[in-house]
Amino acid sequence: MGRVSAPYGVRGWFRVQGFTGELDGLAAYPRWWLGHEPSYREYAVAEWRVHGGALVARLEGVNDRTEAEALWGLDIAIPRDQLPPVAENEFYWADLIGLEVVNLQGERLGQVVDMIETGANDVMVVQGAERQQLIPYLQDVILQVVLKEGRVLVDWGLDY
Repeated sequence: MGRVSAPYGVRGWFRVQGFTGELDGLAAYPRWWLGHEPSYREYAVAEWRVHGGALVARLEGVNDRTEAEALWGLDIAIPRDQLPPVAENEFYWADLIGLEVVNLQGERLGQVVDMIETGANDVMVVQGAERQQLIPYLQDVILQVVLKEGRVLVDWGLDY
């Protein structure tokens, strides 16, 4: 859902790099889980606000810059059962990680290992046997996502 970015001020606030559609999308959740797979720690959100085009927040128990710096780079997660359901043909990024990517010719390109937000469009990071590819998440390229089969069908070549 996001990542703790740089500390903000001296009273435990920090900037949030959000991976939600809305800048303040994480603010709807009163509790955040911070960490990296497989270990997370639950925090209550004490305060938040949008400042200068970014979300800044302070968590209960984080009261100074040093404590905020210790959180820098941690992922911000929300339990799946607290997230709103997605519409048909929409997916959370977490749903795409680990899926096999196959092109129209039936060639296996690899596995989705990450997603990147570029501003223009999202990008799938696909790790193949020999190399990594960045595949734009565009309607003309991503033809079908079949979660039950663990597969993404793409119009993309092995040599792109």
